[in-house]
Amino acid sequence: MQIQFKATKRVEQGTGASRRLRRAGQIPGIIYGSGDVETIALDHNELYHLLRKEAFHASILSVDVDGAKQAVLLRDTQWHPFRQQILHLDFQRVDASQKIHLKVPLHFANGEASPAVKLGGCMISHTITEVDVQCLPGNLPEFIEVDLANLQAGESIHVSQLPLPAGVELVAHGEGDPVVATAVTVKGAVAEEGAEGAAA
Repeated sequence: MQIQFKATKRVEQGTGASRRLRRAGQIPGIIYGSGDVETIALDHNELYHLLRKEAFHASILSVDVDGAKQAVLLRDTQWHPFRQQILHLDFQRVDASQKIHLKVPLHFANGEASPAVKLGGCMISHTITEVDVQCLPGNLPEFIEVDLANLQAGESIHVSQLPLPAGVELVAHGEGDPVVATAVTVKGAVAEEGAEGAAA
């Protein structure tokens, strides 16, 4: 399901105009990319609630600017230093024929059912919670699932083992194959095993 929201074209520019917008419950923003840069105003309450959704940060969004819909990605959010107030939003237009580069969240599944937890007394540590991907807009996944069902004590799952949807590539940063999740033995479980061995 595509997330949609409304905006209006903003004519007045500058700090004073932005302050007046915020006092009126609006947020100044821009849309850039192919074509002209558009300055827009958005409803603060609507966007505040949308920003709390994980999918809003990793999906193709549909913004209706005065009746004209555009496909965009959220690229930057500026917040007030201590108030729960959004100060500015940046969106980038999306071209269906051009690949995009975006961070996608990881969803961890079946951790409690893994042998590492059930039999090994381990805790599963999530080292990475999102990955950089590159793909055409139509192939963008909302998230990538990491199945922990077969994770054994002392084992790890690496980025190279992630199941990627068709048309989606990982964007590598530096060398190596980063760890996504690892089964860590809990100290109490180690002490318990040692005590059982001594008793035997």
